[in-house]
Amino acid sequence: MLTAGSTFAGCNEFRRNMGLKIDYTLNARKLMPKVYRLFELSAAKILGLEKFWNPSRGTPVFTVEGKYTSRGWTEWTQGFQFGSALLQFDATGEERFLEIGRRRTVELMASHVSHVGVHDHGFNVRKPLAFDAGRENSLEPAGAGILRASA
Repeated sequence: MLTAGSTFAGCNEFRRNMGLKIDYTLNARKLMPKVYRLFELSAAKILGLEKFWNPSRGTPVFTVEGKYTSRGWTEWTQGFQFGSALLQFDATGEERFLEIGRRRTVELMASHVSHVGVHDHGFNVRKPLAFDAGRENSLEPAGAGILRASA
């Protein structure tokens, strides 16, 4: 039972004091320049990793002096690397990202399937393949190129 002294009772006061200002005039159309920039930067990062990162070094997670490095305990995040390429394809329709995501998932994700030390098997294996939240029962990409379609 919630009482006046409970943690939840202070939520409104907390929000008032955070200084958050909601811009109710903001809409998807106004955000599109930033979304385009996001995928422009994302493409460069994905292609850079594909060109310069040696997968035998593990999963690139951290940067040290501006360069990616890995840590042994971060291997569970490899699904993000290849899932990002697939999401990039889904947003832009650029086939090279589909090829990178599919090829690298097949080449490098198998060890994650049989790893018994983690609980993220569905995320690591299924998400990079399905990658479209609206099509989770499909192993085929939507590939709509939503950014290109909305231009």
